[in-house]
Amino acid sequence: MKKIFAIALGILTAIGGFVDIGDLVTNGLVGARFGLSLVWVVLLGIVGICVFAEMSGRVAAVSGRATFDLVRERLGPRMGLLNLAASMAVTLLTFTAEIGGVALALQLATSVNPYLWIPVVGAAVWIVLWRVKFSVLENAFGLAGLALVVFAVALWRLGPDWADLWHQVTRPAVPQDESHTTYFYYAVALFGAAMTPYEVFFFSSGGVEERWTDTDLGTMRANVFIGFPLGGLLSVAIAAVAAVVYLPEGVQVDTLGQIGMPVGQALGVLGLALALLGFFAATFGAACETGLSVGYSIAQYFGWQWGKYVAPLQAARFHTVVLLSTIVAVGVLLTTADPIMLTEYSVVFSAVALPLTYFPILVVANDRTYMGRHVNGRLANTLGTAYLLVVLVAAVAAIPLMVVTRAGQ
Repeated sequence: MKKIFAIALGILTAIGGFVDIGDLVTNGLVGARFGLSLVWVVLLGIVGICVFAEMSGRVAAVSGRATFDLVRERLGPRMGLLNLAASMAVTLLTFTAEIGGVALALQLATSVNPYLWIPVVGAAVWIVLWRVKFSVLENAFGLAGLALVVFAVALWRLGPDWADLWHQVTRPAVPQDESHTTYFYYAVALFGAAMTPYEVFFFSSGGVEERWTDTDLGTMRANVFIGFPLGGLLSVAIAAVAAVVYLPEGVQVDTLGQIGMPVGQALGVLGLALALLGFFAATFGAACETGLSVGYSIAQYFGWQWGKYVAPLQAARFHTVVLLSTIVAVGVLLTTADPIMLTEYSVVFSAVALPLTYFPILVVANDRTYMGRHVNGRLANTLGTAYLLVVLVAAVAAIPLMVVTRAGQ
């Protein structure tokens, strides 16, 4: 019964944790402009994150060590440092965007200026990361994030032309008033949002925090192969709701409030309240995950004591990194940087960092020194290699597409 509960709870937290500020904003914006013609990218991203999350979780369970700990040892300090620098730049930018997303969610609930909420949110995130147990943090915000299921209910209540939506999914086409370069820019952004680097850092480090062993591989795989796809379906529901309400009117989505508005239209005040709860839980949970990921990666690279399974005084440098990262994120936001724009940049730069994130995982997962009989099989290597080619193409195309389209304008 305990194992069944662990699987069920892990699936629920994976669903709630999959949709962060990047997925909320990018899917809402894309749905309003392109309908469901980019759902193929979401599906591509779901398979990709499942492939590499399973690898990183298996590495953690079998070796008892997390990603950056092994990357530095297996590939050497120089390659590890390059990986660390690229990944941390993206993760810190994402952390900043997530804190801004929490502030935007609180603004929608209270009508208080988000810049007044930013210091409060930063302090709250740091206190939670410092004092709250890992399992409580993961489960509470993951489960609360399931309130985003209200988007699927709203889609049903809106009564769309299901045949038309299916046609958009199965026969993707660039809308007549959009350019091909803009279409593929948002394809890269969606892909980056689905495969954000912090997800695998947090997943593998979380496995160490929860003391996974090779007997937990079944639980880990159930969490990955059921939870992440169901979370991806929530992303598609967000895009579909925006497509039904905004695409026919030619309205572009550029605020978090616009993303939630169709839910209020379909389900009234209660539906909107659930959407706001989902926004808050998803962004606050993701802020905690990205904040921890910064601390995890730096501490693991330098060999420091880390994690929430040890007392804060025993992992003082780990907690100091988390605190300094929070201060930097809040400071950037208080310059009046637009959280939505930061989010759009973060998902595109995530695509740029993907090869440096996922190549080392593939290398370690094939090393019998660490993995023994649990090294990658033929299917995992085939998919992993194919996805490395895809992420390399996305990484090379991301910046030129951003420049040409002026960030999708």
